[in-house]
Amino acid sequence: MTAILARFQLDYGEFKLDVDLELPAAGITVFFGHSGSGKTTLLRCIAGLQQAAQGFLEINGSIWQDSGRGLFLPTHKRPLGYVFQEANLFPHLTVRDNLHFGLKRLKKKPDLTNLEQTVELLGIDHLLERLPERLSGGERQRVAIARALALNPEILLMDEPLASLDFKRKQEILPFLSRLHQQLDIPVLYVTHSQQEVAQLADTLVIMENGHILAAGPLSETQNRLEVALIQDRDATTVWQATVAEHEPEYHLTQVAFAGGFLSLPAMEAKIGTPLRVQIYARDVSIALEAPVATSILNVLPAIITDLADNQGGQSVVMLKVGSETLLAHITRKSALLLGLHTGMSVFAQIKGTSTLTHQ
Repeated sequence: MTAILARFQLDYGEFKLDVDLELPAAGITVFFGHSGSGKTTLLRCIAGLQQAAQGFLEINGSIWQDSGRGLFLPTHKRPLGYVFQEANLFPHLTVRDNLHFGLKRLKKKPDLTNLEQTVELLGIDHLLERLPERLSGGERQRVAIARALALNPEILLMDEPLASLDFKRKQEILPFLSRLHQQLDIPVLYVTHSQQEVAQLADTLVIMENGHILAAGPLSETQNRLEVALIQDRDATTVWQATVAEHEPEYHLTQVAFAGGFLSLPAMEAKIGTPLRVQIYARDVSIALEAPVATSILNVLPAIITDLADNQGGQSVVMLKVGSETLLAHITRKSALLLGLHTGMSVFAQIKGTSTLTHQ
């Protein structure tokens, strides 16, 4: 079911935004692109913080903008939550008072039970009496997310919420964002230029460049399209949905099942049957014409080449089909030529389990 219809045309002279999108009613839609691609401008148009001269926006059947009819709902009348790069908490108020501040503008009686659940979900219940100055960057951002959700919005907008955090703080907050991904029943629009955040959070991926949409659709379909520059990047990844199948404690390994077979990965603490996202870096996938007889790589999977392309840096990008899953590999152009790789060819993909990331 489509929840969001968004069409905007905006002209700033050197920059023009021209988008036409249909987005799903649930899950996290990630707007991905380099600086200046129009991600934040699009988000601000959806929020009503910028008014496109030509625009149409429908959320869950409600029209928030229709320039053809002269309709524009101001931001304060849109039932949305917005999380910025900076938490922007009131420094003189405790976490509890920050969370309750926005409730005053709600016309209906606030759902305090929902707020309590959000506080627990984001792991900030022990922070309620602290002032913002006593919080880490990751804690402040979790409070900002809880404050946005306290308003019971119909949609949550997040503009690079991890951009101002260092690596350690990003790793601290990502698991909480994953929980939101699993438990929220409202759509989330999330802006980022981080491939890790795309891999860990996105259900739907929208790739932007120069104010236009290059590709949009489910993550599994969009992340590995050869015409998208995203796959040329050193950090290009494939994301597979998997479940924990077996633990091998004697080897400190965990077996996970996916739509094309099994992978052997570093041991993880998760119950059998737990759903996972497996993130595989293209640079850590190699190709063999025959099944290796003696190799240290445990994950050797039969595959078929579905597409391949060369870039200008001596690299070949190879698209593989493993079972019903797509897998991306980066190898040297020389290797591709020596192996005689071509579309439709049956090969074996070797995946380094120690460099594979998993997210619950």
